[in-house]
Amino acid sequence: MSKLNQAQAYCRQKVAQSGSSFYYSFLFLPKPQQTAVMAIYAFCREVDDIVDECQDPKVAERKLQWWQDEIEALYLGKPSHPISQALLPPVEQYALPKHLFLEILNGMWMDLRYQGYATLEDLNLYCHCVASAVGLLTCAVFGYHDNNTLVFAKQLGLALQWVNIIRDVGEDAQRGRLYLPESELQIFELSPQDFFEKQDSPALRACLHRQAQRAREYYRNALAALPSCDALAQRPGLIMAAIYFALLDEIERLDCQVLHQRVSLTPLRKLWIAWKTARRLHPSASSS
Repeated sequence: MSKLNQAQAYCRQKVAQSGSSFYYSFLFLPKPQQTAVMAIYAFCREVDDIVDECQDPKVAERKLQWWQDEIEALYLGKPSHPISQALLPPVEQYALPKHLFLEILNGMWMDLRYQGYATLEDLNLYCHCVASAVGLLTCAVFGYHDNNTLVFAKQLGLALQWVNIIRDVGEDAQRGRLYLPESELQIFELSPQDFFEKQDSPALRACLHRQAQRAREYYRNALAALPSCDALAQRPGLIMAAIYFALLDEIERLDCQVLHQRVSLTPLRKLWIAWKTARRLHPSASSS
């Protein structure tokens, strides 16, 4: 097996182990695009794991700095890590912008230096880094003819990240983090301590329902921006959205009681939604 094939296999394993909904949206891609997106997502998982798993912040800082240097090396054609080695062909083939990888890393730095978010604008900057930047990279891989498709990718990234925020609010609270703006909490007379101490209440659930509507609004904005000429190419993003918003439906059906449980969809249901969405968008999807 060549070094490139080994690097690509490393990425496939990294993505498959994550159990993420993103995996199911990749299944209907042609092999070159699938390999490229796997490498992008493996990079995201790798740097996200640094923040989540490193107990010593100084070690995490050194690792993130190493990855910033590695992205520079990647764009000089001298990658050393299996993920960046797997990224080299798609970076060249799809002209993936370096600044988007650096923005993803900036989101990791924001996580590492977490101090909460005062306003919606503050949180959406973070969401852009950890989600919309990823959407813009994958958008380039999927291909587009109309620049409005970039607006679609940005808004879809925000929509999906807000679903993540709602789903993970209990787990994040255990780590002393809350990805909801203080300005939103004030509307419902809540404080971060209500989440950190897991004090469920009608007000807290009403706040989360409001955030669910915000996620749906971003998704409507994304769909409104997507030109019909690029809808088929951007099918993986639409598959991701179908899975994520099925999850959001389930969260809301449970009255947003996510402080003490992590709501999820089974792999079989994710696969069914992915297949059904792909078929709806293109009758020959199952034979791709």
